[in-house]
Amino acid sequence: MKKIVISTLAVLVACPAFAAGRNPYDSSWQLFGLDPYIGLHGGAGYTNLNYNFNNVKETLSDMTFQGRVALGLEVCDTVRSEIEWSIYSKAKDSARFETPADIKIDTKLQTLMWNTYWELGGYHVVRPFIGLGGGVAFADVKREIPNIGDHSESKTRFTAMGSLGVTFDMERFAVDIAARYNYVDIQSGLHNFGGDVGIRFMF
Repeated sequence: MKKIVISTLAVLVACPAFAAGRNPYDSSWQLFGLDPYIGLHGGAGYTNLNYNFNNVKETLSDMTFQGRVALGLEVCDTVRSEIEWSIYSKAKDSARFETPADIKIDTKLQTLMWNTYWELGGYHVVRPFIGLGGGVAFADVKREIPNIGDHSESKTRFTAMGSLGVTFDMERFAVDIAARYNYVDIQSGLHNFGGDVGIRFMF
C-alpha cells in the first residue's frame, strides 16, 4: 500500500508539469490521432454486500473510501474512453444469520475496468456526462465466527458501472464531479453507491 501511495503522489506532482506545456488547441503527443490523458479520482460511498451463510441471506453495509487512476483517450469532442484501476477501503459489518453468534464480514475490493463517457451539450467549459463501464473485480471476503474461526474467499468476478456527472474543462486539465454505481458479481451481489471528484491532465 505504501508503494501505491508514493507512486500516485509522484504521478500527481508530475502531471501538471506536462499539462502546462500543452497547446490548448492541439495535443503535444498523440496516439493514432487521439488525445491521451491521465486521471486521478477520489471519493466515498456505501457498499452493500448480500451475503449468504447457513442458507440465510443478509445485507451488510459500510461506508468506504475509493481511489482511482485512469489512462484514457479523447476519441472526439464528446467521447472519451479509458482503462481504470480502482481501490476501495475495507467494508466491515456483522449479522447473526439466525445463529447465536454475531458473525463479522470484511470485504476488500479492487477493480480493473474499461469505461466510456459521453459528454452532452455544446458547452465549452461546463458539460454534463454519462458513463458506462465493465471489467473485472478482485474481491476478498472474510467471514469470522467468534470461538470457531474465520474463512477467507478470494474471487475474480465481473463488474459493471454507471455514472452521471459534470465536467469543468479548463483546456489543459479538466475537473470531473460524478455520482457512480458499481455492481460486482460476488456472493448474492455487491452494490456500491458513491460520488467522487477527479482531475484529468491532457497531453
